[in-house]
Amino acid sequence: MVSQVFYRKWRPQTLAEVVGQEQVTRTLLNALGYSRVSHAYLFCGPRGTGKTSTGRILAKAVNCLTNNGQGEPCNTCDMCRSITEGRALDVIEIDAASNRGIDEIRDLREKVNYAPNQARYKVYIIDEVHMLTKEASNALLKTLEEPPPPIIFVLATTEGHKVLPTIMSRCQRFDFRRISQADIISRLTHICSSEDIHVEPEALQLIARSATGSLRDAENLLEQLATYYGAEVRFQQVQSLLGIIGDERTRELVKYIIDNDVPAGIATINSVSSDGLDLRQFSREMVEHLRALLLIKTGSAEAADLTAEDKAELEELATRASLGQILRAVKLFGQLELSPDNYSTLPLELALVDCSLSLPATTTTQPEPPAETLPPDKPLKTPGAPAAKARPSGTPPPKAANTSLTSQQLGSEIERLQLNWKQLIAQAPEETQKTPAVAILRSAGVKPVAIENDTVVLAFKYPIHKEKMEKPENQHVVEQIISNFLGHPCHVSCTHEPEDNHLLRAALKMGAQITDTEEK
Repeated sequence: MVSQVFYRKWRPQTLAEVVGQEQVTRTLLNALGYSRVSHAYLFCGPRGTGKTSTGRILAKAVNCLTNNGQGEPCNTCDMCRSITEGRALDVIEIDAASNRGIDEIRDLREKVNYAPNQARYKVYIIDEVHMLTKEASNALLKTLEEPPPPIIFVLATTEGHKVLPTIMSRCQRFDFRRISQADIISRLTHICSSEDIHVEPEALQLIARSATGSLRDAENLLEQLATYYGAEVRFQQVQSLLGIIGDERTRELVKYIIDNDVPAGIATINSVSSDGLDLRQFSREMVEHLRALLLIKTGSAEAADLTAEDKAELEELATRASLGQILRAVKLFGQLELSPDNYSTLPLELALVDCSLSLPATTTTQPEPPAETLPPDKPLKTPGAPAAKARPSGTPPPKAANTSLTSQQLGSEIERLQLNWKQLIAQAPEETQKTPAVAILRSAGVKPVAIENDTVVLAFKYPIHKEKMEKPENQHVVEQIISNFLGHPCHVSCTHEPEDNHLLRAALKMGAQITDTEEK
């Protein structure tokens, strides 16, 4: 005899047993208690979160011979047992993915008019209802508008936005959430206890995390592990089954990125490749580690789901890195697209070097003094450019920048600025988009021309733009935007480089004055 798979064997049989959807089950229980059950429900949510299971429980509850349709099903009467075992003629489940045409819905419309065979209500559970064709959806709509009294529709979908608004308006909608890791672990622990399976706590956490909010996926994985490894399941076995490397070199590489140690980082990447490990999986795990570091740095450690040891290690590492440095590393490595057929280490190496060129680690090794103790900013004098004006006394300047950048690093930074200038302006923080400073940056003729030590030199085609930018409040905004882009604090210096325009020169010689300019 074939035994039931876990997700069917441990499927919830009452609304109280549905995991992680209290906002749905409480409302349905109230509706049952007050005899206010709707004729049509729409259950939306990710896979494995209990949509069709809740539909079956609702079908049992309204037809239960013990509770008279006013509460939880008893699961012992003939009607409840027949629905649980899938032999009730009046509970019809339809998979819209494989029965999506107009003919199937026409057949449904004809049968809807027949009274229930044995049950109080005839219940139609239509799964993945968004897969119905437009014609089939319109045919279903007519039935939803004027259903016979003893009919209840439960429509389930993983993509609620694809359901016709006209259908949605005829249903009571319930949104099922992804199930939390804590709830999944609690349910798996109960199953393990009942099935006499021992799983290490760390392994349960890994199973729950890999299920990404789907209890059904977690139950399937648990059953697969128990079938393959027996009644004792260890953390390393879960890693092996999921294809997770769990190699300590992911942590090492993150440290080398933060410490700007390119030679050691490249050596680590190549050692991983030489050992035959999957570079794609290695990269994914490293990005996950970088993400955890980012969450630690932003004060959101609880979202990272870390052990005490991992948290302590990352907190120490976070003190040696700036937020900009971590953010840039996450973006660079997170956007890598490693082909399964290409075993080259070059994409990882390029991302590592790019991190190093853009974000020198030495800028963050010294602790920052509190903003109120920083000395007033002094005017800067850059060769070939006017001195930058001092910032108002109440505004703290950016922290002291590293002045030991190599010419190669400076060259790389000015090239990045010039190539991404329009993108930098477009992606400036929303609160700065309507400031005069950003309006000036958008004007024709403003461009970065050099970086000298920690100062970015901006060239202006028209003197009026240069004069406006040199106002302290405008200069401060632009310095913050450019500093965020480069990943380290910098100043801005302005210089006037007029366009070689013979008509403009002639007009100026005749006494004309430039009062304003507008980009066309």
